[in-house]
Amino acid sequence: MIELMDVTKSYNGTVKAVDNLTLTVRGGEIFGFLGPNGAGKTTTIKMITGIIQPDKGTIRINGKDISQSPLEAKKQFGYVPDSPDLFLRLKGLEYLNFMADMYDVPRELRKERIEALARRFDMLHALSDPIQSYSHGMRQKIVIMGVLVHDPAVWILDEPLTGLDPKSSYTLKEMMREHTDSGKTVLFSTHVLEVAEKLCDRVAIINKGVILFCGTFKDMQERFQSDQSLESLFLELTNHE
Repeated sequence: MIELMDVTKSYNGTVKAVDNLTLTVRGGEIFGFLGPNGAGKTTTIKMITGIIQPDKGTIRINGKDISQSPLEAKKQFGYVPDSPDLFLRLKGLEYLNFMADMYDVPRELRKERIEALARRFDMLHALSDPIQSYSHGMRQKIVIMGVLVHDPAVWILDEPLTGLDPKSSYTLKEMMREHTDSGKTVLFSTHVLEVAEKLCDRVAIINKGVILFCGTFKDMQERFQSDQSLESLFLELTNHE
């Protein structure tokens, strides 16, 4: 569902944020993308989503090349950035309709999807209010709802749980599992390693633009011959590097 082949990105011509990265994320899995600050996670995600271009390499989303066929590729995914921007003067429903317009979601279908998402995130009462009146958690929820309104095959979620209350956080994690159980894909970036350990089917750990590990948590424990937590093994791996 997501393929990166020999992807490299440098800044100022010298500093390699991502160095010859090759990675495959399959259908039917929640894939954790982990790394310390400055490791290259956000740069990689921005290249996957087409926000920035790689210096070299190929990126495909559900078979569509993000550089060669950007519009077709971008229809395949929904992206929640780590610090989303919103049109604060719009009402919640206006924002969701705007997002549905962007992805050509038919009127009747969007109404059904918006209502279903609003019920799951307990936002029905707030859709007629301007987004600038929302709390931080409510803004995060409306962003997630907007991303999912066109029912994309691939979810790319960068720190999506930030600001969510426990109930909404549980709901989103439940939806991520439902999505992958249907054979689709979630790429999930988080600093909360306890969540990644419980939720992700596989993880990749990146540091200094290079993948240090890719596999299941069990694979990692076998590699280190340890039954420590993902957090402990992550710190051991990245500190060693």
